[in-house]
Amino acid sequence: MTELRKSIIIAIDGFSSTGKSSFAKLIARDYGLLYLDSGALYRAVTLFAMENGFITDGKLDRNALLPFLSDLHLHFEYINGASVTFLGGRNVENDIRTLQVASNVSIVASDPQVRNFVDNILHSYRDKGGIIMDGRDIGTTVFPDADLKIFMTASTEVRARRRAAEMEQKGLKCSIEQVRQNLEERDWIDSHREVSPLSRAAEAIELDNTDKTLEEQMDWIRSLLKEKFGLSPIR
Repeated sequence: MTELRKSIIIAIDGFSSTGKSSFAKLIARDYGLLYLDSGALYRAVTLFAMENGFITDGKLDRNALLPFLSDLHLHFEYINGASVTFLGGRNVENDIRTLQVASNVSIVASDPQVRNFVDNILHSYRDKGGIIMDGRDIGTTVFPDADLKIFMTASTEVRARRRAAEMEQKGLKCSIEQVRQNLEERDWIDSHREVSPLSRAAEAIELDNTDKTLEEQMDWIRSLLKEKFGLSPIR
């Protein structure tokens, strides 16, 4: 592995359900990078808050949640090549993907202390080798010195259809209209929160995948990584 591949940091930001995670996972696989899903950590904190009654009518009781943060053991494990989120010793990868968690994650992620807690976990992976991470403020806040920053976007309609199909595959029932409403609410909250709002870093390269297949997106990133860094896939 080249020294660049060992140390490179790729930050992928963008709106919800633009396919950031699927895209990042394939890049990690093809280039031998460590994949980190920042959104999964926020979802795990949200799941914990929901299960303990700290969220009522869409409002977070932060005074009840915050004392527990320092004792929350969140981490990723890599099982059969896939990143799996653990809350303590519990695999919560499926539990954190429900529409109920999605409907509450933005209010939890807006809290400054929650963001600081998650950022510290993400920073702890920095010395583990080349990494690729997706989220909403990776290139602007978490890793502002990332070697490559990408900002992903797509139309709301396309994002809603993709998200509904993904949930249906997991046996989670919801209408496209429910998903669309959830996406629009999250877009607004994420873009208007006081701490680390969703925004495109000045140097980020935009990828609008409204009309692009995943394979077309992979062709795009292969060309970009070759041109900018001389990197080729390892598989």
